[in-house]
Amino acid sequence: MSKMNAIGWFDIFVADMERATGFYQSVFDCTLEPIGDPTGEAQMMSFPADMSSYGAGGALSKTPHAGPGVGGTVVYFQSNDCAVEEARVADAGGQVVRPKFSIG
Repeated sequence: MSKMNAIGWFDIFVADMERATGFYQSVFDCTLEPIGDPTGEAQMMSFPADMSSYGAGGALSKTPHAGPGVGGTVVYFQSNDCAVEEARVADAGGQVVRPKFSIG
């Protein structure tokens, strides 16, 4: 099995996409691009990324299921099959909030 980076993606949840996009574009002197949300639930603007390069890509995300502030960032860990890690959650004292699902 090949090694992979621990983090594969991140979402920063926002309430005002236009304002947040302008803020991050100004701060990081970059252009965020719209991307489709695999779940169809969110409006997303992606930070520039080369998924074949070192590091993690990510996006601003506006969705009815989450918002900015405490808990307003999601980190996606890399895995060959997340059902394996998901099966360990309860024994480790955690709770699965959203079971494994396809993002296409």
